[in-house]
Parts: sequence; C-alpha cells; structure tokens
Amino acid sequence: MTYTCTKDLLADLNRNGHLVRISQSVDPDLEMAEIQRRVYAAGGPAIFFEQVKGCPFPAASNLFGTLDRARFIFRLTLTHVQRLIELGADPFLLLKKPGHYLSLPRTLWHMLPQKKISGPVCQKTTTIDRLPWIKCWPGDGGPFILLPQVYTEDPANPSVMRSNLGMYRIQMAGNDYVANREIGLHYQIRRDIGGHHATALSMNQPLKVSIFVGGPPAHAFSAVMPLPEGMPEVTFAGALAGRRFQYIRKNGFTLSADADFCITGTVLPGDTKPEGPFGDHLGYYSLAHPFPVIRVDAVYHRNNAVWPFTVVGRPPQEDTVFGQLIHELTGPMVPKSIPGLTAIHAVDAAGVHPLLLAIGRERFLPGNKRKPRELLKIANALLGFGACALAKYLIIAAHEDNPDMDIHDIAAYFRHVLERVDWRKDLHFQTETTMDTLDYSGTGLNEGSKVMIAAAGPKKRDLITSLPSDLRLPDGFHHPALAMPGVLVVGGPGFTDIKAAEAEMAVFAQKLAGTQKREAMPLAVVVDDAEFAARTLNNFLWTTFTRSNPSHDIYGVDSFTRFKHWGCEGPLIIDARLKPHHAPPLTEDPKVTARVDELGKKGGPLHGII
Repeated sequence: MTYTCTKDLLADLNRNGHLVRISQSVDPDLEMAEIQRRVYAAGGPAIFFEQVKGCPFPAASNLFGTLDRARFIFRLTLTHVQRLIELGADPFLLLKKPGHYLSLPRTLWHMLPQKKISGPVCQKTTTIDRLPWIKCWPGDGGPFILLPQVYTEDPANPSVMRSNLGMYRIQMAGNDYVANREIGLHYQIRRDIGGHHATALSMNQPLKVSIFVGGPPAHAFSAVMPLPEGMPEVTFAGALAGRRFQYIRKNGFTLSADADFCITGTVLPGDTKPEGPFGDHLGYYSLAHPFPVIRVDAVYHRNNAVWPFTVVGRPPQEDTVFGQLIHELTGPMVPKSIPGLTAIHAVDAAGVHPLLLAIGRERFLPGNKRKPRELLKIANALLGFGACALAKYLIIAAHEDNPDMDIHDIAAYFRHVLERVDWRKDLHFQTETTMDTLDYSGTGLNEGSKVMIAAAGPKKRDLITSLPSDLRLPDGFHHPALAMPGVLVVGGPGFTDIKAAEAEMAVFAQKLAGTQKREAMPLAVVVDDAEFAARTLNNFLWTTFTRSNPSHDIYGVDSFTRFKHWGCEGPLIIDARLKPHHAPPLTEDPKVTARVDELGKKGGPLHGII
C-alpha cells in the first residue's frame, strides 16, 4: 500500500492486526512514553492514542516497533530499494541479472521530488501549545518532538536537491523559550544540518527550518538513513514511499505536502538558549547546553492529523529497529565503501557510537608473521567514514582467522578477539579528539578520546570460564564475576577523582599480576555494581562502553610507554565506574509505572500485551 499520511498507515496496520487502540485519555507527561517503552519491550503492536490529555490531536507510537512490522510497512517498495542499492555497490549486476531490475525506472522516477501549489498539510493551522506535549523521562527539560523530520537547504544555493532531512530533536517548551514563539533545535556533532547552519552563519543570514511530523512513514525513516554525501534524503524518501516527495513553497519555506504537521521557523545568527536535559539513547540524560533557537513562523496541519512519536532511552528501544533495517539495506555497500572491510556493527546495546565492531581482510606475504597491518588502514578509514567517525572503541578482527565469523554474535566476536589480542602492541589511541555529543564520559562536550583494538593471527590463549581460585582483590574491590569467558568484572570503590582512580587501578593491577591464570583473563572491568554488569551481555556492554573514556580510563598490568606507544602485558583494565562529570542514568517514575500497570490488567486495553 502507498501511504500518504499517518491515518493511512494506522488503517492498514489495524486491518492486518498490527494495532492496539487506547480510547481513554492518556497523559502526555510521562505516561504515554512509559506505555510505549512497555509495549515495545513486549514486542507488541503499534499504539493509537485516541485521546491525548489536554490536546485536540490523537497520537501514535511503536509504528516501527518490530523488524517484521517495519518490513510490512515497506513491503511494496523495500525490494526495489534494496536492488537500487545493490546496483550502487555493483553496477555490473544490471548486465548479469537484467530481469531483477525491471522496477528500476519506476523507482528512479519516484526519487524525483515533485513541486505542488498546495497540499493537505496547508488545510489548517494551530499553535505549538496545542500539539501533544510528550515528556518521556522525569528529568527532561520539557516536552520534545520525538519523530521529527527537520528540513533545511543550503543557504548559498537553496534547492530541494541541495537539502537535508534529518532527525534532530526539538524542544517544544520549557527553559527560557518564549511560549509558542521559540523552540529548541539540538543537533549532534558531524550532522549534515551543521553544514547548512555554518554556511548561514558565514553569510550572516537566518537559516530557514521546516519540521515535518507524520506523512508517509518512509519520510521519517529517510531522516535517519545514512546516504552518500550529496544525495538528498527526499529522493530516498520517494523511492521508499513508492510516491514522489511532494513539496510546497510557502512564505519562503519548504513544506512537505503530505506531512500531518509542519512547523516553519528561522534560526537567527548566534541565537542560542539552553536546551535539555533530555533522556537520550545512551541511557542517560544529555544535559542542558546552549543550542540554536528556532523562531516559529507558523504551524500547519492536515485534516484528521495524527501525531506520531517514539521514545528513546537505554537500548534497545524502537530506534533499534531503524538500525536493523538500515543494516539490511546498506549491507551490500559496506565492502565497496572501504576496500578490505567486510562487515561493521555499531553495537546498539552499548549506545551505538561508543562501540563499533569490524571485520577486515588482513592479507600477508608468505613467511611474514601474522599481525595487524591492513586492519589498521581499514580502521583509520572507518574513523573518517560518516557516522563511524564518532566511534569511541573500535575493535577490528581479521576475516582470514575465521571466515564464518558473524559480527552480530557479539559474545563469539569478543571471544575471538580476546583469544588473539596482544595488549603490548594492538592498542592504538587517539587523544584530545571529538566524541559523540551525547557521550559524557569524555573531558567536555564533544571532547574525548578513541582507541582502536586490532587483532589478527593465531589463537594465543584459552579463556577462563570460572574465577581463578587464587584471585585476590584490594580493599574496596568486591564481588568479582565473569561477564563472559576471559572477562572479569569487579565492583570498585566509589569514584572520587582521577588521581585517586590512578592509585586504585595501580593497586588493582598489582593484585591481578599475582594471579596465576591472568593470561587466560585478558580483560578486567571495574564497575559500581558487578552483579548488574555481569548479569547479561547487554548490561556489560552498556556499563563498560558508555562509562569510560579510553585515554583516561584504560589501565593495565605491567603497563609501559615506549616510543610514544602505550601497552601492557595484561590483563587490560577498564575503569567503567560512574564519574562525577557523567550524566545521570535514566529511571522511570514509580507512580507512572503503577498507572501503566493498570492498563495491562484484565479489562484494560493493554491486557495480554504488557
């Protein structure tokens, strides 16, 4: 089915058993977000909130809550888009299998944006305070737009073919924003909108911004799709929607004709106000910082408009499905993007950017000792490749050592690397560099470090599967456990400052040095709660990689610096305790949780779902 708006999508989902309706009034302050998280975690259906407390518009969430439902939504176009991407990776496929690409001309036609004189989005107008003010977490600075499509054009050469459509969060109220007149625009470092904003600043002119909400679901997905530089997202949106992106020029702004809602406004040069806090997808609050302010010009909406939203927080959440679908679509392009690269996996459970796994080809000359060579070239290329440049821990293994290795089997991947890594030479740091805007483990906003771990060659060790009998811990260290074979997790004293941490890790390293089986235990992680971190793989990944800054928090047994290179005999030690400068983790409001529990009881709309 070709959808033109959110109402079309909901009707199709309802006909096919993918929708639950909640008819009673639901509070957008924490309650709707809690419902979304609970239904998503249960693998439940899309949700239609017929009555949003204090708001004239209904809302919908969990539209993309399972990979199967996402595939269902795009069932008529997904194969055509996949084949288009295949051709981008290997154009000769058109000659080898011409019958597979008979839909190509129609898909290319749909990629051409279509200008219209008017459209459904212009049917009515409203104000910011009448939209659903959804607040997700108790510490959020206000309500946010949670599935926005933020549209800008190059100020130096404005055109729909030189546009960017990105999913950047929008704060609707709170802080110092003037009600109905100002909203906050937050974008992370290295985002495409930053180039448009920088150009506008260099020209000392306002940046025109349009925010689309709803419309064809392909438009929201396109806003998160990593595309080749220079390819506007609106072209991909047309291909995936099976319908050309239709746009309107109105009062100097570009509107998506099919959107359920459109907010237009301008960012004046140098105009910033505190935005946040916001419970983000790393599982912590991103704190309040100065970000651009959008001065609202107008708020448009179609008749029968529905407000779609999602919720982010500690992964997995609904945005995890976006990542899975992106992987399905872009998989053929990976080997073509960076020569020698065979697979990558930005680990969702670790917050995506904190941990990037990769596999590459490590060719070698006969007679040469097997060690990482080409892997380092591939790893450096990855750190300059799109969003991969935000990776904090980049681990890369050699394809030749296990051609059948599945990069999405994280436990097996870690075991493979830990059986081969040599901490004396396989660690490569970048200090004083950029870090993901949402990651507070570094030295400041957007500032931190990176480490590459490259492992190639034959197996060097068997990993322990039980705690060493002679393991001794210093005072203040407690509850040792194995998170996985060869990985020790230990509770440590509360973190106070870096000097104290250095002393504590030195004593811990001395104790580990006396353990007979230390070679079989190549990694040790110090945490606040060892039982929690070792309970599940996801807990380990989240704790370890979101709470450590490589340059400051990596230590090791018998460490050394030689010719500017840092290494250690091992085990490697990562200090993954919460630090005073870290953002606080996200927690639910127990009273709201209790209210949502009631909806899941017999007779409630979520009975049998949550």
